[in-house]
Amino acid sequence: MLFAFVFLLAQAVAPQTPATEKPAPPADPASSQFTSDAGLLLVTIKPASLADYELVIQTLQEALARDTDATRAAAAKGWRVFKAVEADAKGNAIFIHVLLPAVPGFDYRPSLLLDELVKELAPELLTKYQDAFAAPPTKLSLAEFAHMSVAPAPAPPPKKPGG
Repeated sequence: MLFAFVFLLAQAVAPQTPATEKPAPPADPASSQFTSDAGLLLVTIKPASLADYELVIQTLQEALARDTDATRAAAAKGWRVFKAVEADAKGNAIFIHVLLPAVPGFDYRPSLLLDELVKELAPELLTKYQDAFAAPPTKLSLAEFAHMSVAPAPAPPPKKPGG
């Protein structure tokens, strides 16, 4: 009897979703969109695939330099790619994509951008690009904590009890 009461109570207070309302689709886990003004993508590339990855990034750089779309131009302006001098512990090359500022809602995936920008792309190039990853990229949306060339703002005075 108690079980039946708890079950009926749970049914009564549970939020009801109309039958016509569909749940929102899950976010794309591969998306490279950022939720803050700055972002980093850390990409590890297999040593045997280094030339393939670099060719994709250079091809994208050339395409973005010619592109006239305002949003992509803004994204390209704040997008720099660095290659670490050191490899990771497994010998993989490390590329750091610095997005400062990051364009809100813009997906920085090179594969998507190449699909949009390059009409005569060799079909095997994107396959080689996808196979080059040693692990999925690490995406970090960043919030500035301190700007080291600027003196910090003075801390607010401590509040006095009862004041």
